[in-house]
Amino acid sequence: MRPFRFHPCGNFKESYKDELAIFETDFGRLWITIGLLVLFGLIPFITSPYILFIVNKIGIYAIAAIGLNILIGYTGQISLGHGAFFGVGAYAAAILATKLHFPFLLALPLAGIITAGIGMIFGIPSLRLKHLYLTIATLAGQLIIEYVIAHWEGLTGGAEGIILQKVTLFGMNISNDKIFYYIIFIFFAVFVYMAVNLIRTRFGRAFIAIRDNDRAAEGMGIPIFQYKLLAFAISSFYAGIAGALFFYYMMSVTPEPFNLILSIEFIAMIIIGGLGSIPGSIFGTIFIVVLNEILSHATTLFMNIGLSTDIGITIAPLREFFFGLAIVLFIIFEPKGLAEVWRIIRSSFRLWPFSY
Repeated sequence: MRPFRFHPCGNFKESYKDELAIFETDFGRLWITIGLLVLFGLIPFITSPYILFIVNKIGIYAIAAIGLNILIGYTGQISLGHGAFFGVGAYAAAILATKLHFPFLLALPLAGIITAGIGMIFGIPSLRLKHLYLTIATLAGQLIIEYVIAHWEGLTGGAEGIILQKVTLFGMNISNDKIFYYIIFIFFAVFVYMAVNLIRTRFGRAFIAIRDNDRAAEGMGIPIFQYKLLAFAISSFYAGIAGALFFYYMMSVTPEPFNLILSIEFIAMIIIGGLGSIPGSIFGTIFIVVLNEILSHATTLFMNIGLSTDIGITIAPLREFFFGLAIVLFIIFEPKGLAEVWRIIRSSFRLWPFSY
């Protein structure tokens, strides 16, 4: 039986297995166990319905943000169409559930696969395009998907959207917020684990090599176009699963949420959280969702005050300004995002009481 390792005094890795380990010490395993117990055994019972709704949104958006970070943070392929892929997943699940009567556990992965296929189509320009030009190509994809969703009324329902009457799993109604909380965070835990393990594989190392220098990666024998397409597929699959969960949770879908602003929000999540960091994607999602709620409440507060209606109307469209301001401030003062802040805090605790 190996001894427990809680607080190492240095770097004593002796093999590649140690280098690729998810947890360096048993202290990390202990805290992730405590975190899972709090996540699944405590939060649903101590939070109000409104807070539980916000937490559920964070869980759904975090899955999509992790997928986008795999594409941008780890592979270096900039995309402005992630919000549209999120919408494709939502509409794919809606069509499969309402028109083809697929069960929940079958419609969900199929929605992700359909979204991955569409993401690969819009990833084809990455063969020839880079940086700003690739960004413009993905922006075109965002606008094309928006147009199709809004105007293909026979398939998507147009402006009226699609409504689901009931969500069932093994014959049990799961439309309750508390029940769906467990479904969301089971998928969240699985997809976080998948993402962390993906980066440890040769595929993840190839993504990072392409991000750092695609010409050098190609010279090393990495087929960069295939790996770029794979990154688009994985990122879109994550967005599709998140979009499908969003549809089942809201029990309806309309074209309005899946616009360019949503894509910008996803980019804000990974920049503020930290590019190339799975925990950073989660931190950034929490930051943006909470900021959204604060701005929404501030707007409502000012509009409900008799003398401040004009102020409320003025604040309402400033959400994008605050997102942009947050991104600029993080790029200037903490370019590695909230993940770096968390790393510094952890290091301080590890060095205590000798840190200063």
